[in-house]
Amino acid sequence: MEPTARSIARTYSDREYADPWEKVEDYQRVQAYAAEHPKAGRTAVGTALELPAGRVRPWLNGGKPDSVHGIDTASANGWLDPSSKMAGALVEVLAHILAGGSINETFVPAITLGRRVDREAIEAAFTAVGVDAHCRNLDSDQRATELYPATDASVLGRCLVAMGAPHGVKTALDSVPAVVWESSESLRRRFVEIYVAHRGAYFETKATTRIQEERPKSYMADLHELIDESVSSPVSRGEQGITISAEAARELGLT
Repeated sequence: MEPTARSIARTYSDREYADPWEKVEDYQRVQAYAAEHPKAGRTAVGTALELPAGRVRPWLNGGKPDSVHGIDTASANGWLDPSSKMAGALVEVLAHILAGGSINETFVPAITLGRRVDREAIEAAFTAVGVDAHCRNLDSDQRATELYPATDASVLGRCLVAMGAPHGVKTALDSVPAVVWESSESLRRRFVEIYVAHRGAYFETKATTRIQEERPKSYMADLHELIDESVSSPVSRGEQGITISAEAARELGLT
């Protein structure tokens, strides 16, 4: 399951490598060769592996590519090839991001508080993946209140991007990420509960809710299918969005 070392590496940009994963592989080759030939200098290692000596030198002196640092951090947090429990926690954070958050240009994820999604719920989602959360704009009337990871924020963001979250603008996403469809039925249901809690419109006079988003039709079709399979009551899709009946809304825990 995503994220993997390869998919995390490919969230990094690199001027020397068209595929950033190849840089990780070269770094690993250098470390393996140096372990077998501890007296070899940068020139000998570079010649043996057909790599420039200038690239090899920092790797022999304790330096690491940024992508390797990211992979190591992800592994230490349990995000790399995650266990079933951690995978579920990551999918829940992904739901929060897709429905009520974003990942900025430096890969820091942030989740916005909502009428049905309070600070405690978002903090719990971050805690489940092993990070504390900071809050910003709590006292601002001009900007939305958001929570973001207190530690390893950009690496968590890269892991979420590797799982299918958009980096930057969300409106171009044309489908629900494959990792959601590959999850268990209960986890897909949890994804839907989080998503609808963020995006479902609140009406004082009725329990019906609607989701209206400026997204590609293919994404909305995917979302409709995901919600519809999670409840036994009616959910319909039209040109203006997705309508979740009062009965379906109650099934999803909306009040």
